[in-house]
Amino acid sequence: MISSIAARIFTFLEHSKWKYTYSNYRKKYNLPPSFLFGAHGTLIYGEGTFLAGECSYVNQAWIQIAKNACVRVGRNCRIAHNVRIYTESMDPDSDLDVDPWGDAEKKKKLGDVVIEDGVWIGANVFINPGVTIGNNSVIGANSVVTKDVAPNSIMGGVPARLIRLKRIEIIR
Repeated sequence: MISSIAARIFTFLEHSKWKYTYSNYRKKYNLPPSFLFGAHGTLIYGEGTFLAGECSYVNQAWIQIAKNACVRVGRNCRIAHNVRIYTESMDPDSDLDVDPWGDAEKKKKLGDVVIEDGVWIGANVFINPGVTIGNNSVIGANSVVTKDVAPNSIMGGVPARLIRLKRIEIIR
């Protein structure tokens, strides 16, 4: 009985925390009312800019936006759970053996991430800094996107590669 009450209280507090967090994101980034957050757990952090279009959805993603960088999500996008989007990362060509706690000699890779309209990003995808994902594309689950994606592409793998172009039928 007591554990059931404690569980309900915990659930209520957890729900309230995320409702408050998402309300703050809506205000800070001026998100449209039709932009949806799925289950609890989406984190948007950093000093950069986040722009989102109408009718898009993010579910338990981590979005890191470095200072002077931007993540833009277009209209009608679907971003599944456990997606990681980064605008800043270590440059693999930097000397990682120099001052492990300082950043003086380490180069960083910095770039905006643009997700154009009508994109579907599957679960567990990692998107590197500086990537643009073209309109109406699909990124398959468990992929690592390291380069720009052309419109109407279906991509998958590590690193993500073109699986095929979409067969698009125009309905009139």
